[in-house]
Amino acid sequence: MATKKTLVLGASPNAERYSFRAATELTYHKHPVALLGRRAGKIGDHDIDTVAQQYSGIDTVTMYLGPDNQIEYYQYIISLQPKRVIFNPGAENEGFCKMLEKNGVECLNACTLVMLSIGNY
Repeated sequence: MATKKTLVLGASPNAERYSFRAATELTYHKHPVALLGRRAGKIGDHDIDTVAQQYSGIDTVTMYLGPDNQIEYYQYIISLQPKRVIFNPGAENEGFCKMLEKNGVECLNACTLVMLSIGNY
């Protein structure tokens, strides 16, 4: 199985948050992760960055921010040139989706945790 380096945007050190669970499951399924969130902390062995980095080789961005909080990241995400962006429940953003598709990025309204659990990540 090919691994897909994934940026978890909206990562949280709170174990009850879906972004925490997604980062944990991605790591369990051997997908390398980069974590970007508002609060510093750790998920497993991975640090949560609070300042956007130019991560290399990002295949997927999995979004755990609501649409209003995504705006500041539009150009940043496009600059990473991911193959796809997954908008998890509550993060759906039709306008940003259209912008991504114009830039050759696949846009999915889906749940990372479900995709991992059924093997279609």
